[in-house]
Amino acid sequence: MFYHLIYPLHEYISVLNVFRYITVRSAYAAITALLLSFLLGPFVVKRLRQFQIRQSIRKDGPSTHLLKEGTPTMGGILIVTSIVVPTLLWGNLSNQYVLLALLATVWLGALGFLDDYLLVVKKYRKGLTARYKFLGQVILGLLIGSILYFRPAQSVEPSITSVPFLKDVIIDFGIFYIPFVALVITASSNAVNFADGLDGLASGLVAFVGVALGGIAYLSGHVKFSGYLNILYLNGCGELTVFGAAVVGAALGFLWFNCHPADVFMGDTGSLALGGSIGVMAVLIKKELLLAIVGGIFVAEVLSVIIQVIAFKTRGKRVFKMAPLHHHFELMGWPESRVVVRFWIVAALLALVTLSTLKLQ
Repeated sequence: MFYHLIYPLHEYISVLNVFRYITVRSAYAAITALLLSFLLGPFVVKRLRQFQIRQSIRKDGPSTHLLKEGTPTMGGILIVTSIVVPTLLWGNLSNQYVLLALLATVWLGALGFLDDYLLVVKKYRKGLTARYKFLGQVILGLLIGSILYFRPAQSVEPSITSVPFLKDVIIDFGIFYIPFVALVITASSNAVNFADGLDGLASGLVAFVGVALGGIAYLSGHVKFSGYLNILYLNGCGELTVFGAAVVGAALGFLWFNCHPADVFMGDTGSLALGGSIGVMAVLIKKELLLAIVGGIFVAEVLSVIIQVIAFKTRGKRVFKMAPLHHHFELMGWPESRVVVRFWIVAALLALVTLSTLKLQ
């Protein structure tokens, strides 16, 4: 909004020319997201407690988690608000990348909200059933994939994706790019959902991923930087940096209330929205395969569940003490805060490796 309302005035007030710069607007998007979280957080937590919107803890999990029984959940409302509002304020709302990113965040946030509402408020045993949740994710992915394929915002072939570490190597999916996009967005949103099991874990991990993807978005949208690094130049893609900054700010702002011991949980409202936001960013910057590296912790969490299920069904034995992976380390005797911080350290390392791939190819 500020970009459209204030920047045109730079012809009369020269200092307003700063609103032209993506870096400036990205910085203020992150600051706005943080301030919104800090200001609205206490109110949201208070209301959730007032309306008895509380988390039920699984009895077969680590015994230390039983102390968390009754902690307010659905705090993802704060996350979605802190992503959407700063993006609307500081982003270029005529940019297709920004609009698609907002669509994914709001859509999956609403889907997660419905799941949380049915589970916590209406007391449905499973909340929104898995098939309907999966259907909502897939429909979103197919919609975004179709828009990108049939109404591309850039001159490059819309159905391609780049391959990490390999110079000038791309994969062209053709019409199958549409279901590929659906796969990436669905997998990403579910992966963050799996990782949301310890205080501060998911929000901290998303912050690292958001920094890396936001940085790549800026470089991909800059003709000189993209040429120097030999990566795909995507005209207008740099505007995604504003959205990425809002995601990072929202994740860190929520972490203020979600760090151990948590005052509030994000619930599916937050985890699906955050997962969708990083998934759609990877899609829009043509770095879908790179998401497996920068989001390596999320991949490990999902794989641990898959391996555990397959091993138990085929051999009757468990590979991990408990899945997802973070619970395995807890049952090994690691304190919750140690698991979270060590996972953050690995996530920081993966973010650096991801950024290094831009120069290594």
